Amino acid sequence: MILKDARRWQVAVAVLFLFTAVTASGAGATQQGTPSESLFLVQVIVLVVIGRLLGEFMVRIGQPSIMGQIIGGILLGPSVFGALWPDLQLQLFPTGEAQRSMTNAIAQLGILFLLLLAGMETDLGLALRLRRAAFGVSLSGILIPFAAGFALGELLPAWLLPHPEARLVTALFLGTALSISSVKIVASVVREMDFMRRNIGQLIVASAIIDDTVGWVIIAVTFSLAGHGSVDPWILTRSIVGTLAFMAFSFTIGRRIVFEIIRSTNDKFKSDLPVLSAIIAIMGTMAIITSLIGVHTVLGAFVAGILVGQSPILTRQIDSQLRALTTALFMPVFFGLTGLETDLGVLGDPAILLLALGLILIASIGKFGGAFAGAKFGGFTNSEAVALGCGMNARGSTEVIVASIGLSVGVLDQRLFSIIVAMAVVTTMAMPPTLRWALARLPMREEERNRLARQEFEQQSFLSKFERILLAVDSSASSDLATRIAGYFAALRKMPITVLHINSQDHGADREAGAYQARQPGRTDGTSLAEQVKESAQRTVGRLNSPEDTSDGDVHIMTAATSGDLKALLAEGAEKGHDMLFVGIEPTAAPEGGFDKKISVMSKSFKGTTAICSQRGSLPDDDGKLRILVPISGTERSTRAAEFALVIAKASGAKVAALYIREPQQASLAPRVSDIANPHLAAFRRIDEIASYNDISVEKITESSGAPDLSILRQARRGRFNLIILGVSRRAGETLSYGLIADNLLEAADRSFILVETE
Repeated sequence: MILKDARRWQVAVAVLFLFTAVTASGAGATQQGTPSESLFLVQVIVLVVIGRLLGEFMVRIGQPSIMGQIIGGILLGPSVFGALWPDLQLQLFPTGEAQRSMTNAIAQLGILFLLLLAGMETDLGLALRLRRAAFGVSLSGILIPFAAGFALGELLPAWLLPHPEARLVTALFLGTALSISSVKIVASVVREMDFMRRNIGQLIVASAIIDDTVGWVIIAVTFSLAGHGSVDPWILTRSIVGTLAFMAFSFTIGRRIVFEIIRSTNDKFKSDLPVLSAIIAIMGTMAIITSLIGVHTVLGAFVAGILVGQSPILTRQIDSQLRALTTALFMPVFFGLTGLETDLGVLGDPAILLLALGLILIASIGKFGGAFAGAKFGGFTNSEAVALGCGMNARGSTEVIVASIGLSVGVLDQRLFSIIVAMAVVTTMAMPPTLRWALARLPMREEERNRLARQEFEQQSFLSKFERILLAVDSSASSDLATRIAGYFAALRKMPITVLHINSQDHGADREAGAYQARQPGRTDGTSLAEQVKESAQRTVGRLNSPEDTSDGDVHIMTAATSGDLKALLAEGAEKGHDMLFVGIEPTAAPEGGFDKKISVMSKSFKGTTAICSQRGSLPDDDGKLRILVPISGTERSTRAAEFALVIAKASGAKVAALYIREPQQASLAPRVSDIANPHLAAFRRIDEIASYNDISVEKITESSGAPDLSILRQARRGRFNLIILGVSRRAGETLSYGLIADNLLEAADRSFILVETE
């Protein structure tokens, strides 16, 4: 299969070369001092296509795709293409500054986007959870190879240095280049091996995150020194103090500013892709700030990526759009140009070749030895320490970016640059097979097995697909229930809530469907309701003591400051990333029966999942005194409703009971032999799995006779349950209906209930 694909790639590459050769020849006829737009486009196309083809090949043989992009650039550069067809290579990639500046502009922008993406992939929560062990592994894994690289820089002969008088800066660059790891490469291999949720896999990634973060701070400060060629105490102090001040501001006030910019842009702008524009502006602004304080722009882009990645309303769609732009354009162009700058012909000099081999050896032994020593000092076994050492020995994109910066500021020459890129390629390609070998030898602990089972459940859960809640309420008793429940989800599921206050005036049934209005902006009612949600969330955060449950104590509650047609507002809310609607308005039922027309309009207008909350009677102020009854029938619909109920129980400390009933549709079907004896056991077994994940015990009740709706109400009264949660599915037709059980519950229930759309 690989050979067949390889032949196809060879044909594609040959055709591409022919095309570019013809175009480049025509472009070469232009004046040397005048940049050619057509040649620029040819260069971009060549780098993108070659990078994609070789990247695909690398992935298929178990290597990171960026290795294909770098190797593609090396093949197009003086090492291969230039050696075989020097005139054609020079026509395609001329050395004139005017032409090179066009592709270099994309490359420089590509560095910022790559660092933005790296920051977005940085899981600070993971690093904080494992901070003790991860810091030990990371710091020892940085210090030892940094010291080795710095010593190498100090011992290099002067003829290898571009500026012998600035030896210190070159030594700092070499130390940094040898000491940092590529979190992107590390995380991708660990994820591919399905070790991301294992203890050792999380520790490897957490250590790489710290490596990356510390490395970019070091490289930013080193860059400020490179601009002066020597260590000036004032410049050094300004760079370090400026960097610390920038980091402190970014992760406090700046963090909230970024969140608010993204939220406001997402919610208020109506044009296409406004959040992407906001993210680019944030990245550019923070890069400029770091440049003004005397450190490299990469630090600003990296920190911007961390803050953007932590934004609570960064939807999967926005995230994928930004990644697609970076992966499809900036990565292959930047890494391809890096390969073009690499001349492996310098390795023909025995002294340079010996230096390259020594650098690879020092980098590998230093990084492996440092991580191994840190792991052993932290109390890990030999097998775990070996896995950590293997995992941290990948430089990848991080190394290449560092080398490119060093070349651009003049602390590295073409020879040292080529040696560092070669070292990055060798260590990165060696890392996946060695890490796979090391991880395959690690036995799984019982604690890991249990946690993996819990996380596997979370990935498959009904609620995991939801990201943002729109809360439509009207200051009624039912709105109190809805705000209370929304607060639980904001705290436990980390879901941002947007409060939309609905006008509570009476609407006759003869009003047009689209004529209902939201509450006018400027009224205090919406703010008061948002405060109710926040209070409920804060009570929940205070109640949950597990670090895993409260890793981020922030709750994000917003008020929709708009008015107008309710139908349009709900449709727009779904477009802005809200995928679950909590409705808490009165009346819930219409005088003539069925749902009130306003609720029917809301359910049909919102393109997502709706949960209708209706409070009947009073509910206890103490969350722990809630008693929840969730009817189950063994269907996926009822199981999802049970998951919804158990999240509420976990957040509130409420008691919960599962009532097994057989729905009318099930009763009408001919039973299978396996279902006759104990049809409820399989349903209860599934509920037990969900309850175990939430660390909750569930009371189990069976009902063998009577209509399902009457059985639900009878058991609710008998067990003194004050909240019923029922999974429903919308029936076709003009009138909103969720089936016989839900419709009867709407008419006859004497206690509060929530109807959750689960299909």
